[in-house]
Amino acid sequence: MTTRNKALIGAGVVVLAAGLAYANLAFKKNGGLSVTVEPVKQRDLEAVVSASGKIKAKRQVNISADRMGRVVRLAVEEGDRVKAGQFLLQIDPRMLKTAVQRGQANLDAQRQRLQSANVAIEGARVSLKQAQDALKRQQDLWKDKLTTREALEQAEDNVSLRESDLKRLGSEAAAAEQQIRGNAADLESAQHDLSLVTVESPIDGIVVRRNIEEGETAVMGTMNQPGTVLLTVADMSVIEAEIEVDETDIPSVQIGQKAKVTIDAIPDKSFTGKVTEVGNSPIQTTATSGTRQATNFKVVVTLDGQIPEVRPGFTCTADITTATRKNVLSVPIQAMTVRELVYDASGKIVKEPKADRRRRPSVEPNVSAEELKTGQTKKETEGVFVVRGDKAEFAAVKTGIAGDKYFEVLDGLKAADRVITGPFNSVRDLADGATVKVEEPKKR
Repeated sequence: MTTRNKALIGAGVVVLAAGLAYANLAFKKNGGLSVTVEPVKQRDLEAVVSASGKIKAKRQVNISADRMGRVVRLAVEEGDRVKAGQFLLQIDPRMLKTAVQRGQANLDAQRQRLQSANVAIEGARVSLKQAQDALKRQQDLWKDKLTTREALEQAEDNVSLRESDLKRLGSEAAAAEQQIRGNAADLESAQHDLSLVTVESPIDGIVVRRNIEEGETAVMGTMNQPGTVLLTVADMSVIEAEIEVDETDIPSVQIGQKAKVTIDAIPDKSFTGKVTEVGNSPIQTTATSGTRQATNFKVVVTLDGQIPEVRPGFTCTADITTATRKNVLSVPIQAMTVRELVYDASGKIVKEPKADRRRRPSVEPNVSAEELKTGQTKKETEGVFVVRGDKAEFAAVKTGIAGDKYFEVLDGLKAADRVITGPFNSVRDLADGATVKVEEPKKR
């Protein structure tokens, strides 16, 4: 390379460096970080907790078999509407009918036995009366010395015999009465068992599940094994949404709060309701090894009115309004950020000297205790950046409820303050006192 070429390259480098330096000076003098802003305004806010779950009937009955046997009659299909007391199905009743007939026969036999015993008792009473009269005559004759001692004693023995017969027959009648009561109880039990094979609907509702077919065998439950659920009848006049709410949201959910429910199977429609139950214990889940399970609580929302097309088990989402604010000062959620500030002993913020910098890391390097003055502390503080002239000033903000897009402002801002909302990286990394340039909103 010639000396002339080297000189030309060196001159080019000098010119380029000078141009970059000039551009940098011009930026510092006339420019700054481009940001978007939004004024702080009065707005109506709603705090909403959203959760998903399932639709269910407030009242739902699972009908199981009380007696084992084959289903011989089945009168309903899934989706049928039924009334309380309406016939649903019948299990083979033949063996139970035989038990009822046997019990009736035993009861009739005992009643006949009792009737015979009562007739015998009446006869024994007549015989006793005759023996007593004969004894009376013998006693009178004995006084007049007109009878023998043998005849008198025979009359006395006859009275004792008749009394024993009457007592024996009375005991037999009492035993027959006791047996009748036992047989009547057995017959009543057999009749009750027979009635159980005829299943009727306990409520008005819809047959939402049928797990049995005619000809199949229904199985009774035991202490350790549940029985077959034959049918499920749900009263859909009162519909509930049973949802699972995260533990962080559950403190703000209260009974009586209004809710809007959307059902996946019924698009483009929403239904109103209110919270009627808030669980006090977390929903038990089976934890997977090595996986941390979310803690949720059951919340029940009762829907207003009836929904003919809804079915139990439909997936739904409920938006519960936990708080409302009318015409309150609000700030955009994307404007909120966190900075580590220094506080004095009285709890006031200690302002650092403003530096004319465009940006700095959002998390300042840790300051050792020796760098803080006596009584001063550092802590992370929520706030926003407010545009003052061409500077961004960090303002600590106390917020209330959170709406869909805005936080309620309780302290730290006033109406018409312009807060920086973007770009996101700018809000995250912006330094207090940095020079900014407000971008005008694009016209549509």
